[in-house]
Amino acid sequence: MAFIKPEPPYYVVIINSALNDGDLDGYAAMDERMAELGVQQPGYLGRESRTGADGRELTVLYYKDAESIRAWQQHPEHLEAQRLGKEQWYADYYIEVAKVERAYGFERNPG
Repeated sequence: MAFIKPEPPYYVVIINSALNDGDLDGYAAMDERMAELGVQQPGYLGRESRTGADGRELTVLYYKDAESIRAWQQHPEHLEAQRLGKEQWYADYYIEVAKVERAYGFERNPG
C-alpha cells in the first residue's frame, strides 16, 4: 500500500476504535459501503488504516478542507452508519480532526 502524501494544507480525521465482542451483524457490509461511498465525496484525498494485535483500529482519512469533512459527516448513509456504530458495533471510538500545515519525510529508495 502506498503512503498518502497530499500537499499541505489539508485536513486529517483520525479515528481510534474498537469493536464490541458481541453482535457485529451487518458491520462488514456497512464498513465496505462507507469506504466505497467515502471515496466519492468531494474533497476526499485518501485513507490509511491499521489494526493492532489488540484489535484496535487506527484510521486516518485525508481531506482537502474542513467543509468536506462536515459534508461527509452529515451524509445520510453515513449518519445511519454512525447511529448503528454507537448502538451496536463499537465498544468505543475517538475522533480527532486536525489541519496539517506542514508535512515532511524521508525515503531511502524513492520511486
